[in-house]
Amino acid sequence: MSPADTHAAINAIYRIESAKLIAGLTRMVRDVGIAEELAQDALVVALERWPGTGVPDNPGAWLMATAKHRAIDRLRRGRLSEEKHEEIGHEMGARQQMATPDLDSAIDEDMGDDMLRLVFISCHPILSTEARVALTLRLLGGLTTAEIARAFLVPEPTIAQRIVRAKRTLTEARVPFEVPRGEERDARLSSVLQVIYLIFNEGYSATAGDDWLRPELCEDALRLGRILAELVPQEPEVHGLVALMEIQASRFGARTGPSGEPILLLDQDRGRWDQLLIHRGLAALDRAAALGASRGPYLLQASVAACHARARTAGETDWARIVSLYDALAGIAPSPIVELNRSVAVSMVAGPAAGLEIVDALASEPSLKSYHLLPSVRGDLLKKLGRLEEARAEFDRAASLTRNARERELLLERAAACSPGG
Repeated sequence: MSPADTHAAINAIYRIESAKLIAGLTRMVRDVGIAEELAQDALVVALERWPGTGVPDNPGAWLMATAKHRAIDRLRRGRLSEEKHEEIGHEMGARQQMATPDLDSAIDEDMGDDMLRLVFISCHPILSTEARVALTLRLLGGLTTAEIARAFLVPEPTIAQRIVRAKRTLTEARVPFEVPRGEERDARLSSVLQVIYLIFNEGYSATAGDDWLRPELCEDALRLGRILAELVPQEPEVHGLVALMEIQASRFGARTGPSGEPILLLDQDRGRWDQLLIHRGLAALDRAAALGASRGPYLLQASVAACHARARTAGETDWARIVSLYDALAGIAPSPIVELNRSVAVSMVAGPAAGLEIVDALASEPSLKSYHLLPSVRGDLLKKLGRLEEARAEFDRAASLTRNARERELLLERAAACSPGG
């Protein structure tokens, strides 16, 4: 294997193993920032040694053992407190501090708990939403600062500052590295699910830039969701979120045309939907249903997605069931966006005028003032009612609000189609 290939393999291994490394190290040093530095130190050592020695049989354990010894080196230089020294000494044992590391025990039985703790600390409500997203992708997704910046079209220094401030905030607030209990656990889990779905949505329908899709972000979110489902298998909403993402991800192959142009749901070739992902999504829904709990927001949204997935053609969609699901969603998690989505379903059951009535009631909603999908949906309903001039104005307004170039082109095309001779 060439040096370049070895380095590529090492980086790929690190991306897979880094979350486990940071989780285990954070349990020992009680500081996520220091834990990440130790994991990075282990990566540097691997980049120096593995090209000559080859990749070890258990690279994750090798990296963990190396990181633990780097922690001891830091202790000896006085860079950690005496308290942390004692914690790590207890963790490793006096004999292991001086002897050759035992690779088989380097990653231990606490790893699942450690990962769950890291999930909760990365998405802690004390952090801003932007900081939670950046820190989650960094610590759990294994993305570099540059990769996160590219994914969200944000300058790299901005992302770097968010991550540094987030780690400092967690340290200064002395946020415990533990799984919360009771009501706090429910609130923290809700924050985790929100962050994962925000990452997925940014990949599924990019808010800005030249591409409508960023599949890599969706893949990262799906991976995080699947990991979380294994860590907390008794949580229905986790399975609901996984189901929702699996089913939505199944449409990737049909969501864009040959030149990358967006193709709307009802116009997609359903033969290009990924049946394996649909099967996985429906299985996740079944797992949630088997738990017997009442349906939460993600389960209800996943059930809507399942209605589309089960319909062989757009015309076979069970819109009446979708309306009832949105009614239920509005009952437990009311929001203007839920109402906007409900208006589309209502229009498919009761006609465009009924949908337009709901949309018009949202016109004065402050949170939708700059939301491009409000005029987009209104334009679509007006077009179906034959009010083409009004529809054209709505599509033009929607185009002026979106920051995504591909979506802007689509909306302008729809506006042009409403003009005489269009």
